[in-house]
Amino acid sequence: MAAAGGSPSIVEYFGGEDGYRCGYCKNETGNLSHGMWAHSMTVQDYQDLIDRGWRRSGKYVYKPIMNQTCCPQYTIRCQALRFQTSKSHKKVLKKMLKFISKGDVLKVVSEEEPMDSHIEDAVACDFAYKSESHVSQSELTLLSVDHTEGVENEDKDTGETKEEVKVQKVESSSLQIHADKDTPVLGEPSRSAKMVHAPPKPGKGADLSKPPCRKAKDIRKERKLQKLLQNQTCTSEGSSLQAGDQVLLLQNSKSKTNQPKTIEDFVFVSLPDDAPHKLEVRLVPVSFEDPQFKSSFNQSATLFAKYQMAIHKDTPSECGENEFTRFLCDSPLEAENAPTGPECGYGSFHQQYWLDGKIIAVGVIDILPYCVSSVYLYYDPDYSFLSLGVYSALREIAFTRQLHEKAPDLCFYYMGFYIHSCPKMRYKGQYRPSDLLCPETYIWTPIEQCLPLLERSKYCRFNQDLEAVDEGRITELGRVKILHKRTMMPYSVYKKRRKGPSDEAIVQQYASLVGQTCSERMLLFRS
Repeated sequence: MAAAGGSPSIVEYFGGEDGYRCGYCKNETGNLSHGMWAHSMTVQDYQDLIDRGWRRSGKYVYKPIMNQTCCPQYTIRCQALRFQTSKSHKKVLKKMLKFISKGDVLKVVSEEEPMDSHIEDAVACDFAYKSESHVSQSELTLLSVDHTEGVENEDKDTGETKEEVKVQKVESSSLQIHADKDTPVLGEPSRSAKMVHAPPKPGKGADLSKPPCRKAKDIRKERKLQKLLQNQTCTSEGSSLQAGDQVLLLQNSKSKTNQPKTIEDFVFVSLPDDAPHKLEVRLVPVSFEDPQFKSSFNQSATLFAKYQMAIHKDTPSECGENEFTRFLCDSPLEAENAPTGPECGYGSFHQQYWLDGKIIAVGVIDILPYCVSSVYLYYDPDYSFLSLGVYSALREIAFTRQLHEKAPDLCFYYMGFYIHSCPKMRYKGQYRPSDLLCPETYIWTPIEQCLPLLERSKYCRFNQDLEAVDEGRITELGRVKILHKRTMMPYSVYKKRRKGPSDEAIVQQYASLVGQTCSERMLLFRS
């Protein structure tokens, strides 16, 4: 992966794909999406794209045609800073802790949540290979800045302002991650969509507006303590506790029993010296220039093949080294470091789970300005009893919180797509609190408000303000950035230079899907 140097994203748009096989309902031609090949992409551009419903598989970036596809796929994010473990999540964490510390665990896969890859939507992305770009690298290499400046004044007689037709220079400074103070942070809900947590209906989950339920065991402990204190006050003055001490003891008892355990309480615990197993989680940049990535590549690729054949029934030719590289190692994201960003930087990474010196699972993740985005997970089927799908998701939420300490804007965990029409994919909604992205206005809406709508119709507009529109919609097509004959130019200039039939319809479609901001930053390759 190339280091960040301020170079812009370069994409090649393919338009709407023909229907292909759906990995969820198995419809042979029902899965419909728009797609583009990302030759390179900044982390900020990808963050803005996933906040408009896009997602990547390798270097292919796609957006489901939500009102036409057989199984609508809604972008889902978990509010990592407010996340609370459920009973089933705690069971998984305790099981791993028991296995590492005592080596003693019942080797039966739990049925409470799917133990498969928690980001399964990427499995069905063989369409990425059909749409692979065949443009040579030389065609994507920009000419000198002096050459691009030559087209600046081409449109002087059109009546457009200089700003509308100006060809941008290739900047050498790194991407600005933080928006101006007055600019709303992308990825956050707009003021019109307040994060209101309505009490769920019976059987629909915990009511987040109320304090967490207390265990009967904790209540019994507290009663016993109160009784003990009462008895002590009746004893001689010399041995009785002072009133202040009694209150403090009660308060401490209450605070401990009322406070639910976090993921960190289970994960970051000191283990006995004689623990039978050792689990280590390593974050490795996806780069063949990185020694750790390079040295673990063969073991990682072998594990991927083992997982794909056992879990997804792939043939050996469908999960070889080339497929592994193209799917999970080739990333368009440019690695980047920012002063206020995480120490590991932004970009694509493999989070490797090493048990007793060997890799048993790998979580493929993208670290972006406002989130950790989970791409895929593969693991050793021999360790299915450890519920590695759920365990890795919880570790990634904890990792997001850890990154937030150094990068305050990074506070969400994106889990890919939520597919309500596919019951086995609904488990993603159990990581609360979480939000779904409105497919029309791109506003985040609490999942509790979305579920009743999805029960009535598989395609829904979540934003109930009927007057609301997509605030990031394309308004000025002439400002869309084009890469043509190795020269960067606005669409208004390219349109005059182009020979042959007009391609305005395809450029308009592209710009409407990526939005005005990205269309002015990213370069759309046109031959």
